[in-house]
Amino acid sequence: MNRQRTMLNQPNPSPPGKGGVVYVIDDDEAIRDSLALLLNAYGFRVSPHESAERFLQSLAASDQQSLGCALVDIHLGGMSGIELQDMLLNMGLNIPIAFITGHGEITTAVNALKKGAFDFIQKPVDEEKLYSLINEMLSKAYLSKEQSTELKEIKERFRLLTQREVDVLDRIIAGRINKEVGLDLGISIKTVEAHRANLMEKLKVNRAAKLLQLTLRYREAKAKGLI
Repeated sequence: MNRQRTMLNQPNPSPPGKGGVVYVIDDDEAIRDSLALLLNAYGFRVSPHESAERFLQSLAASDQQSLGCALVDIHLGGMSGIELQDMLLNMGLNIPIAFITGHGEITTAVNALKKGAFDFIQKPVDEEKLYSLINEMLSKAYLSKEQSTELKEIKERFRLLTQREVDVLDRIIAGRINKEVGLDLGISIKTVEAHRANLMEKLKVNRAAKLLQLTLRYREAKAKGLI
């Protein structure tokens, strides 16, 4: 980090992560403190941790939905960086992770990428690459959180539907007209129209095309376990 003095004299940029936290997990105190100092100089909020276990404890004691990303040393005392990645995946926490690696650890880092790690960065850390990487990870975290919030809202809309409205919706999505829906369900066309109006109001759509798009998105997200 031989350009640190130069970077400290630059004005703090505004990270795109909307106030996100950069978790730095490294058992080397000197590296941990150096990274924290550098990232603070760039305008990022930093939460340093000496081990994966301490990091997980801090998550348990705080809001796990907080926006953030993590810089993780691939070799930690106790739980390794790779084991931490597995733990976060099992917990369903979608935190972008970049591993800090030394020489000879590329194969391990590539395997981590295959399991969903965002990237890896080699020691000694290049400041410009680090800054760019953190911005990308926080941007991804922000977009993921936006998507998660939107999907939760969509889920709540669908939970408002009655079973009969779901029956009508299934047939509308299948391309059946009101008369056919009525015959299928043994109800009048007027009743079908009433159910259709009600479900569209609950789902906050005003056109059939929007209804189709929203329903397909909801079902796809549900199939993937996102909601």
